[in-house]
Amino acid sequence: MKKKILVIDVGGTHVKLMISRAEKRKFDSGLTMTPREMVTQMQPLLEDWSFAAVSVGFPSPVRAGRIVSDPKHLGRGWVGFDFEKALGKPVRIINDAAMQALGSYHGRRMLFLGLGTGLGSALVWNNYVLPLELGDLPYRNGNIIEDYLGKPGLARLGKKIWQRDVDHAIVQLKKSLIADYVVLGGGNAKRVDQLPRGFERGHNRNAFLGGTRLWQIDPRTRRPKWQIL
Repeated sequence: MKKKILVIDVGGTHVKLMISRAEKRKFDSGLTMTPREMVTQMQPLLEDWSFAAVSVGFPSPVRAGRIVSDPKHLGRGWVGFDFEKALGKPVRIINDAAMQALGSYHGRRMLFLGLGTGLGSALVWNNYVLPLELGDLPYRNGNIIEDYLGKPGLARLGKKIWQRDVDHAIVQLKKSLIADYVVLGGGNAKRVDQLPRGFERGHNRNAFLGGTRLWQIDPRTRRPKWQIL
């Protein structure tokens, strides 16, 4: 029998809790939310859910399962926070875009771009997941690319100009990373009217599949199936 995985998708606007693709609960996050505050808000929502392990998708660089730096869109105190002690279960942490990318993957070489509060990104091929920080690439007027493609860019530029920038940037990123196809996810992917050839729209529910795949074991080696680089 497969063990049940609680998947926590931490975003700059909401925290989503998933115990299956159909069962989801969420609450607001934001610039002041600390890890202790997040756990406190989660506890009453988890009282009637049973699970054996936890996957956390987090909006900041994660290396070897550890948060490297506090995120831009949340409060402080995330680096070194003991999620296993706080939740009382085994926990695996991955960058949030990489988790959704892992759940969106269906073969060959895939680039995932998440149009959300910022710009999430990851590359997946075979059994490898490479989290990226493409949102920090230099862009026009001395800004970075997520200032234009992320939520603040949409609010500042308006949909028409934002769509133009998105259309241009995603084609260039696909070409630069030699991707066979690109999955466009995140809350604002639905605002992109027409996708170019080689692009497909993802779904936030794929974060749940990515979180469960984190715990998959390769039956031949008895080691984790997916290598997070």
